Amino acid sequence: MTPGGAPAPEGAVAPTRTDPVAVALADVAGGPVGRHGRPHRWWTPLRVLLALYTVVLTLSVVHHVPCLAGGWGDDQARYGKGCYSDVPYLYTGRGLAEGWWPYADDGGRYQAMEYPVGISYLAYAAGELTRAVAHDGPAEAERRAAAPGEVWGLPGMAEETDSYFLVTAVLLGLAGFGAVWFLARAHRHRPWDALPFVLAPSLLLTGLVNWDLLAVLCVAATLWAWERGRGVTAGVMVGLGTAAKLYPLFLLGPMLVLAVRRRDPRLFLHPLAAAVVTWLLVNAPAYLGSAQRWEVFWTFNADRGADLGSVWLALTHAGASFTPETINAWSWVLFGGACVAVAVLGLVAPEEPRLAQLGLLVVAAFLLVNKVYSPQYVLWLLPLAVLAHPRWRTLLVWQAGEVLYFWMVWAYLAGYLESGSGGTPTYDAAIWVRLAAQLVLVAVVVREVLRPEHDVVRTDPVWPPTVRAVSV
Repeated sequence: MTPGGAPAPEGAVAPTRTDPVAVALADVAGGPVGRHGRPHRWWTPLRVLLALYTVVLTLSVVHHVPCLAGGWGDDQARYGKGCYSDVPYLYTGRGLAEGWWPYADDGGRYQAMEYPVGISYLAYAAGELTRAVAHDGPAEAERRAAAPGEVWGLPGMAEETDSYFLVTAVLLGLAGFGAVWFLARAHRHRPWDALPFVLAPSLLLTGLVNWDLLAVLCVAATLWAWERGRGVTAGVMVGLGTAAKLYPLFLLGPMLVLAVRRRDPRLFLHPLAAAVVTWLLVNAPAYLGSAQRWEVFWTFNADRGADLGSVWLALTHAGASFTPETINAWSWVLFGGACVAVAVLGLVAPEEPRLAQLGLLVVAAFLLVNKVYSPQYVLWLLPLAVLAHPRWRTLLVWQAGEVLYFWMVWAYLAGYLESGSGGTPTYDAAIWVRLAAQLVLVAVVVREVLRPEHDVVRTDPVWPPTVRAVSV
């Protein structure tokens, strides 16, 4: 059966017949699909994937129980057990618990939201839902009468903050469900390519660290729309995604390369126009509310120095010294050079690359040279990776590097990894291992772009799909 419930198309790909690792793993669940196997009438691939994601989402919430029980302030819980999340701290730390619109003038009571508007809107909506369904904390007047730093400690606020986290988890979970739906339907004959996304350890561990799943949903929708020939829809999704996180914007570069290859400028111009209009419309309420508060996201990132997970931080720990301006300049120079290299790769490839392949290379390049590489940023690559290279062995190697880094960063923040001399060689090694694992994934995708016969998607009998990306 197809994800929508209709009969499965001829030639639908079963990973337990084509992927050696999937074949081996299938032994614990009855073995690979047999030669005469037939799809179940109700348990379609999409329904199986959504059911599995429900389990993963539940486990992700359970993973945060130590922090929910400890009030989010216990370092042994949030770092020692890896249940840290940015979500609860912003509830009282940005005025959401008092009902302040992120782009309203609060008289300087709270710091402005340092996130793009899409995340600010979602955080505000979750706050309003929480205040509507949870009545643990004091009245709004009492909250606003207290000093900002004292709101967290008011009677009942700890329980209400937990409720805010759970409401946000539900909203982000819905975004995850949407991402699974789009990834499963991106290639008509390959719904199971979404399975590594669903079962990725990094999704379970980092899905609720921040609001990144909102942008992940938009990227997954972009890939689906492009493969289904809906260029304008793809542009709208890029615009929505860029309003939540900057990186979905980078998908426009690969779209330009593919448009040049096909000698059809509409393939780029239509998505570009849709993305710009969508981004402007989404940002307009915030900008009109307070241009100064709207600009905080851009100034906050410009003034930031070498931060967690970045190669710049590892080099700083090794004795190098960089100003924020130096990092900004070199990051953009290196990223620009990488974008040119990806464009050349896409133009000289013997066959037209897929959007997911070029998109993965561009986003990976950005993360490798960026001044901060937070643990949840792995989610940026996840939907691109499972469609660019749906091979379990490489994906597991990459995920192993991410899981190692996930635990090391919390141990580093807790001070567990400091050596007798005050250095952090273990944490720095984890940064390099993580980057090396990502480079393995990048190298494999580059190889498959240059040698398409190694691309398992392209070598399927049902490729190319009957519908390809067009301008509308």
